[in-house]
Amino acid sequence: METKPQTNKKLEKVADLIGDIRIAMMTTVDEQGNLVSRPMAALQVDEDGTIWFFTQRTSPKVDQIDNNNKHVNLSFADVGDASYVSIAGTAEELDDRAKIDELWNPQAKAWFPKGKDDPELILLKVNTHMAEYWSASSSTMVRLVQQATAAVTGNPPKMGENEKVYN
Repeated sequence: METKPQTNKKLEKVADLIGDIRIAMMTTVDEQGNLVSRPMAALQVDEDGTIWFFTQRTSPKVDQIDNNNKHVNLSFADVGDASYVSIAGTAEELDDRAKIDELWNPQAKAWFPKGKDDPELILLKVNTHMAEYWSASSSTMVRLVQQATAAVTGNPPKMGENEKVYN
């Protein structure tokens, strides 16, 4: 995913953490009030922390977004590096052909076989309001030793950084 330098410097760490994670879980609220999550390919993080996705105009998530004050949550996980990010924000649908052209990639063709000119293809623009991240500051081996030590001593391990960032 393309990540641009952030104008809000507090979001730099968030952009760095999610930059190598291609798939986010996007959570919306369905008609019965249930939280519903689905994998989405993140395409770009703009300078202002906006995250871009492709979707279908008639996808149920579009109605769910519209019916819940546009609130969504995105979660990103890199288990190998023990990095996790949760982003709360609002989403809006855009039919911006120039931006679709800019973000189009060969992998998108699997989900949109009619190509970038498919009238069903639109953008979801997620505006970041708050992000929280957890990031390990050491290697897997060090984390395992810290966890083992914590199990023996009864003291929780210090596993790295945890911070909330507001945009």
